Amino acid sequence: MEFITLKSADLTVPRIGLGTWAIGGWMWGGTDEAEAIRTIHAALDRGIRLIDTAPVYGFGRSEEIVGRALAEYGQRDKIILATKAGLDWSGDGIRRNSAPERLQQELEDSLRRLQTDTIDIYQIHWPDEGTPFEETARTLEDMRQSGKIRAVGVSNFSPEQMDRLSSVVPIATAQPPYNLFERGIEADVAPYCVKHDIGMVTYGALCRGLLSGAMSADRKFEGDDLRQNDPKFQPPRFAQYLAAVERLDQFARERFDRRVIHLALRWLIDQPGVVTALWGARRPDQLEPVDAIFGWSLTDADQAEIDRILAETVTDPVGPEFMAPPESRPAA
Repeated sequence: MEFITLKSADLTVPRIGLGTWAIGGWMWGGTDEAEAIRTIHAALDRGIRLIDTAPVYGFGRSEEIVGRALAEYGQRDKIILATKAGLDWSGDGIRRNSAPERLQQELEDSLRRLQTDTIDIYQIHWPDEGTPFEETARTLEDMRQSGKIRAVGVSNFSPEQMDRLSSVVPIATAQPPYNLFERGIEADVAPYCVKHDIGMVTYGALCRGLLSGAMSADRKFEGDDLRQNDPKFQPPRFAQYLAAVERLDQFARERFDRRVIHLALRWLIDQPGVVTALWGARRPDQLEPVDAIFGWSLTDADQAEIDRILAETVTDPVGPEFMAPPESRPAA
């Protein structure tokens, strides 16, 4: 496992982290709790030391499962625990809410569910323009000074929004969507993070399973599976992305004796500013590809060939914009 230090927060993080939205069941359908705990333990056994979750995943259930898994495993001082705040599901649907009183309540709830006294990286899940950023930032700084959180992070923030928050509280990490198929942050968020020494803990590394190499054209998505509403998984785009995966897999086999899943993760952690790529797994066996990600790297020529393959296969690309929850209320 490769590790990197976040200078702004004095945290040493692994290049691959476990993202527990898949375990929580909010986006991907139901889950078996015992299997989820075994998966977390298997990840820790493999050297993965960053666990990322959020209250909204399973409406608290994901954090509870993570808390039980870590309590059973021990070694809490060697694990980087990241969670989020700022989404409210108490009313009609899920809405953004980063008001101080909401954040204070969420922090106490998260500490209880996670069975810990301190959260290592506490992230605002989505920017809430209905709450003055200065109020949100002061609340986060008070939490940091109290020792209940070690570092502040943001998720899905623009550079301008990070500027406003960081005027009051230092931002250690940003969590944007980023993968071979969703690269919009390269125009703004990624350069900003590199310039300001903000480590990117990216989510969606395998683009909701597309880059696993295990998906076929006849795959059906049911229940509360987020992919039912993702344009990438609807015709005609689905065929384009599957064609890209086939070409990328062929390139990975011929060039590196690896598969597309390894190529997608290696590509991601080779990008400037990326400190950790989050990997979602629901079963221990889904962690097996992790070991093959390390010990090699991509050259400029490799990157250029990957870009050429994408340009030839995905003629109608689309980003992850459909995932954004609504604002809590109009900005003041």
